[in-house]
Amino acid sequence: MTPAPAHLLTVDPGIGDLAGADHLLRDLAARLALPEDAVGCTHLVRDDGRPRVALSLALASEAARDRARDRLAAHGHQATDGAPDDRGRAVLYPGAEALTGTLTIADLLSGSAIDAVTVLGTPDAPAPDTPLDTRGHVRPQWQDGRLVLLAQPAAGGVLVPFEHPDPTPCCADH
Repeated sequence: MTPAPAHLLTVDPGIGDLAGADHLLRDLAARLALPEDAVGCTHLVRDDGRPRVALSLALASEAARDRARDRLAAHGHQATDGAPDDRGRAVLYPGAEALTGTLTIADLLSGSAIDAVTVLGTPDAPAPDTPLDTRGHVRPQWQDGRLVLLAQPAAGGVLVPFEHPDPTPCCADH
């Protein structure tokens, strides 16, 4: 259920971490009253030597894009047309809010904009009845125009999204 071709905006707030970018993206979606079919992604950028996380918004119509641009400006954010790249990490997408608890791969695919699930270290797609414990944190990435969730095996025969919701910061124990 890949979203239809969209009208894209990029906001580069200069944020240095994914968690902060996720929080800002969710906050902006609420404040801007984005339509439910909007897709919001994070992108790791380093175009001027400064590593940071930019945000992109994909909206279904030119009018929705223009409204979002105006509302972003009213909240102090400059938006440019387009996306930083075609490999965004989706935070906001149709069906994302319902991806909680443990559900089957078939339910995940039928109830969200995610097109496919791949499992780390295996060449085959997981069976539709394979359980996935979402951990409340499902961040698929765009790959060749499709939203793909990378998962990994976990205890108890379930899969979990590869991206952990609360990663340990590098060098946390030093």
